[in-house]
Amino acid sequence: MELPSYHGIIKNKMNFNNTRINWRSVHDVVDGADKIMLTTHENPDGDGLGSESGMYHHLIDRTAEVRIINYSPLPNEFEYLNRDNIFEEYNKSEHDQWIKNVDLVIIFDVGDYERIREITSIIEKYNIAVMNIDHHPHPNKNKFKYNIVDLSAAATGCMVFDYLKVARSGKPISKDSLEGIYTATMTDTGCFRFSNTNNKCHEIAIEALSNGIETHKIYQNIYENSTKSRMKLMGYLLTDLNFEMGGKFAWFMITQEMMKKANAVKSDVEGFSDMIRSIRGVEVALMIFQQDDTNCRINFRSKGEIIVNDIAKKLGGGGHAFAAGAIINEALEKATEKVVSLTKASINNQLNQHII
Repeated sequence: MELPSYHGIIKNKMNFNNTRINWRSVHDVVDGADKIMLTTHENPDGDGLGSESGMYHHLIDRTAEVRIINYSPLPNEFEYLNRDNIFEEYNKSEHDQWIKNVDLVIIFDVGDYERIREITSIIEKYNIAVMNIDHHPHPNKNKFKYNIVDLSAAATGCMVFDYLKVARSGKPISKDSLEGIYTATMTDTGCFRFSNTNNKCHEIAIEALSNGIETHKIYQNIYENSTKSRMKLMGYLLTDLNFEMGGKFAWFMITQEMMKKANAVKSDVEGFSDMIRSIRGVEVALMIFQQDDTNCRINFRSKGEIIVNDIAKKLGGGGHAFAAGAIINEALEKATEKVVSLTKASINNQLNQHII
């Protein structure tokens, strides 16, 4: 199906790149597509998954042919969103035949287009129109036909909430959609504790509660559902936690050996950086996660005094000012030396600027 084109900052593209979003124009594009695929970044979190779920139930309500196909499997703690088995893990032989006939792919919370990994190949092979809905920064030169970015949004789920308020033309947002949107908002605001929490976040919470969503059960599913292997892994990292710069900077490594000893999986490391950031006196927390012999995942968390996404950008990553990350294709020892050195230099520079 031929979708409408828009002339914005980039010719023949819709590009609301941290500018006022015309959700009616966005809706014209989505409503004009009969076959839609929803996806999010690898190792998905509550915001990406909740945003997908929120949009999925709206689209199904209007009888669109829609599927959620993600590069990574659904983490166990979000299984409550999957009552109707709506989340699929990408399999080339199983999905490519369906994807090639899709009118529109909507990507949520991706941060970087490449974070949907192998799915980019099928999208580009068949020149499928892509819409990006995100609260992470993106350059004006990008691979999205429709680029919808709001850096002020606490979560991508908040943007989905704004979209549905327009798209449903006064019809209430369904309980199933609200469950996903609440999940997105709660997780990306640290349960409404982080500085990005605003009036809209609480508006979403009120609407969710008013529609009978048991928000305490969502919290329990996500945050009171740790595996024994995760607890073991936490014990290992706490015994080798490093404090520098008078305790302002805390960092730790998670090695493949630690993962094997704890019998842990990748999802077990989620939330560790936030936990270390919560230590009194710590301004910046850093996790260096050895994914294999030549590849490390880096996570930064800041309490708000130190901006960390500039460090992540120097490493080829990105993210928010106070929550960012990167992937480094280097061995653990070399990656650790580089990241710790860069982080200390950045913290020093920023602290000196504050003094001046």
